[in-house]
Amino acid sequence: MRVQDVKGSCGRGVEGGECQQVTDAWDSEDAYERYIGRWSRSVAARFLHGLPDGPPAAWCDVGCGTGALAHAILTTQNPTRVLGVDRSEPYLAAARQAAADPRFTTTVGSATAIPAGDGEFDRVVSALLLNFVPQPDEALAEMRRVARPGGLIGGYVWDYAEGMRLIRSFWDAATALDPAAAELDEGRRFPICRPEPLRALLVGAGLVDVAVGAVTVPTVFADFDDLWDPFLGAQGPAPGYCAALPEEHRAALRERLRGMLPQRADGGIALEARAWTVRGRVPGNGNR
Repeated sequence: MRVQDVKGSCGRGVEGGECQQVTDAWDSEDAYERYIGRWSRSVAARFLHGLPDGPPAAWCDVGCGTGALAHAILTTQNPTRVLGVDRSEPYLAAARQAAADPRFTTTVGSATAIPAGDGEFDRVVSALLLNFVPQPDEALAEMRRVARPGGLIGGYVWDYAEGMRLIRSFWDAATALDPAAAELDEGRRFPICRPEPLRALLVGAGLVDVAVGAVTVPTVFADFDDLWDPFLGAQGPAPGYCAALPEEHRAALRERLRGMLPQRADGGIALEARAWTVRGRVPGNGNR
């Protein structure tokens, strides 16, 4: 998930002062990797493991970003080819460099305008994307367009409301100090990130054999700084809010969050992250 059709939001800071514009920016591959990318890679492998087996296939990774899902496809699925689509060329460049695989190509595009032909792919997938698209039904229609009859469409999103402990803890700390921050909380902003709305989205797109599941991965931090520093990178809603705060407010938020987290004797912090997975099949002959 990365730069797609994202929208800005308004945050007020810890003391509830003047409204600040906070944007869901995704434009720094290093900051993204430290914040979410490292955990998305773990989810990607488990998401793919849960898909039906099939012969070598052509894949499209919509919202490819730095390539967590695309790289997992290349290493575990024996694809004939993988196309990564994203709006951020710096993210795509990082994905290409990390993959170094001739089967992997990238192109700049969006979830609602995939630069590919009708029925070009056997499997069309996305990682941490659908909640950032203002018209997810249009994204599903476009993903269906580029999938062949009988092809698979699937993806995963974080369980922001409960199961993504890193982000859930951040917003719990932020709203305790600044109730206005609740309007930026992904658990509130993205009601689509729940099983039934995801199922309804795919069923509404005309897909069949729709299945929703959950993947939980450990997110273990070496110490509090390992957890906190990625929030300073301004990548996504929570870090964007954090970066926009005055320094004294940011320091108060840091200490509030530190006091809420379980810390081991060695300083490490062990949390978990849950993602909701969803998949369906385009009606038609054949399965892959």
